Amino acid sequence: MEEKEILNLFDKLFIPTYTRYPIVLRKGRGVKVWDVNGKEYLDFLAGIAVNVLGHCPRQVVMAVQKQVQRLIHVSNLYYSEPQLELAKTLIKNSFADRVFFCNSGTEANEGALKLARIYMKKKYGEERFEFIAAFNSFHGRSFGSLSVTGQEKYHHGFEPLLPGVKFVPFNDLEALNEAISEKTCAIILEPIQAEGGINIPDKNYLKRVRQICDNEGILLILDEVQTGMGRTGKLFAYEHFGIEPDIMTLAKGLGGGIPIGAILTKEEIAQAFAPKTHASTFGGNPVACAAGFATLETILEDGYLLDSCQRMSKYIIKKLNSLKDKYPQLIKEVRGLGLLVGVELTINGADIVKKCLKKGLLIGTAGDGEVLRLTPPLIIEKDHIDEAVMVLDKALKEAVS
Repeated sequence: MEEKEILNLFDKLFIPTYTRYPIVLRKGRGVKVWDVNGKEYLDFLAGIAVNVLGHCPRQVVMAVQKQVQRLIHVSNLYYSEPQLELAKTLIKNSFADRVFFCNSGTEANEGALKLARIYMKKKYGEERFEFIAAFNSFHGRSFGSLSVTGQEKYHHGFEPLLPGVKFVPFNDLEALNEAISEKTCAIILEPIQAEGGINIPDKNYLKRVRQICDNEGILLILDEVQTGMGRTGKLFAYEHFGIEPDIMTLAKGLGGGIPIGAILTKEEIAQAFAPKTHASTFGGNPVACAAGFATLETILEDGYLLDSCQRMSKYIIKKLNSLKDKYPQLIKEVRGLGLLVGVELTINGADIVKKCLKKGLLIGTAGDGEVLRLTPPLIIEKDHIDEAVMVLDKALKEAVS
């Protein structure tokens, strides 16, 4: 089928929830993808931080092929081995004692909110139900996760949302303290606000939030849907800040491209969920868990990818800062941790993204479009970064011409 015909059918058949770029991708390997016309693209968006090992990584492909031939799906009324292998490895390498598997980041955050609320009500009573979240946050699009997403543009048309949510500025301890009341159940934060603009908190912010939660008897939920799975140079971003959450959510990179989400928590909190309180038909699907186990094992193997992520982070930020010096009228700031990198512009970045697309580079935007978002796979090397920066340089040059 020709590209034009595919584009026309998409416009005709699909509910119009996406603004898609006019290319049809057919295959991917490593850090590159190709469209139906054979054009090659360097992928520095990686499915929006999903393809942490690149496209079609051998370890994940082999694990999925093997599992598909053995068992594709089984209800959670029964036990299955892939769930166990992934759960053991996640728990061994995190703060958690227990895990719940689901299908996405939205679903993981939805479950985390339910878990926090039922635990706090059982422990303290019916009045402990309020959540505190941050402005510019993004936690998902279901009603619960949307209700704690601190961006009004995503709320329009869906009000009223979940009651009992307060928003405070990210990285503002004074505002957080003022928002706490005897009704506060939990604080939900991203360690780094990704979709909100690659906003990194002060070094001691999360440590102080942890202390506040401990002092006030409040749960701390960390949404690591985008920051987890090695994205920041450590397996989980909370490790950078010297704290542990009470509940953590994962998705995106967890399956190496296969849909899977997870809620991780401590023993006491986990016990608040009894049979019939929460479930997911496809949660813990054997194929998804096999992919997740292969992805996690690959990231953890000898520590090379995590070390490389940190090295490549320094290199790409250095190269992007050279563009900042070259185009001060366009670039305000370069910021990031690991391979979660943002380039804040003085203009909306949509046109820059389109220019890069035409030149064979896939990147995205964050915030209100003023931040270029780069989330390449953990497997990138310096020559990939050089190529990406060269393309971005050309796009920026055209923008000022």
